[in-house]
Amino acid sequence: MAFHPAQLKGTGIALVTPFKNDKSIDFNALGKIVNHCIDNGVNFLVVLGTTGESPVLSATEKEQVFKAVVDFNKGRVPLVAGMGGNATATVIEEMRHFPFREEYAAFLSVTPYYNKPSQDGLLQHYSALASMSPLPILLYNVPGRTGITMQAATTLKLAHQHKNIIGIKEASGSMQACYDLVSGKPENFLVLSGDDDLVFPQIACGMDGVISVAAQCFTADFCKMVQHSLSGDVKTAKALHYQLIDGIQLLFKEGNPAGVKAALHQLGLCENELRLPLIPASTALYNAIKDFTSKQK
Repeated sequence: MAFHPAQLKGTGIALVTPFKNDKSIDFNALGKIVNHCIDNGVNFLVVLGTTGESPVLSATEKEQVFKAVVDFNKGRVPLVAGMGGNATATVIEEMRHFPFREEYAAFLSVTPYYNKPSQDGLLQHYSALASMSPLPILLYNVPGRTGITMQAATTLKLAHQHKNIIGIKEASGSMQACYDLVSGKPENFLVLSGDDDLVFPQIACGMDGVISVAAQCFTADFCKMVQHSLSGDVKTAKALHYQLIDGIQLLFKEGNPAGVKAALHQLGLCENELRLPLIPASTALYNAIKDFTSKQK
């Protein structure tokens, strides 16, 4: 079932890719996580973003995960496919040959990493993707992972020049970028947070929601916080923000997705397994997350 890209508001989840003890993909656990998220109120799912450890999956495994989420979702919520890289031509080919374009609402495409293009290089990269992509594109600015910041002015140029660039996951941590994007965007351009600890103030400034890691494990309360923020119930949203903030910060203490996989393991949803070069959370962090979650019940 296809959804309209305008429905990509509220709480989106950056899904993990669960692994078994032998490091193979645990599709049974993936189904549990998908159902857990949808049953607890998420609005859409993002498959194989950076939280999904996409760099360590083979092309065949990626296709299997994309299809498995379609099967588990059963048309309940919109799906977004992570589709980015630092070779423009390669990303274009992957987009053109994506086999599930009827089932996914959009691509989420991260800024090129490591080769650090200029702002004009970013403009040309995304313009090339927009000219060839069979699905609408959400930009993804996450300088902490890529080593390059896409300035708000560049994002706004792309938003105004390309109708099929429909929004951005903004994860720079900059409130100024939030102000600039919200005030300068086209009417229907989505501005989604990529910083779980800033979602409450960013929605107050006019952003449309979040693509979240923390909502994968603190699901019901996080979704309520986002919905109350969007509806203008600041008092309730603020209380939930401060209820969750210590746990959110714990999840990222040793990098992502180590923290969220520790939390999901404690919920009985998946094994606490990552693929190298990433490793599971330390015992101290695992126990700190466990202590936090036990107090939320």
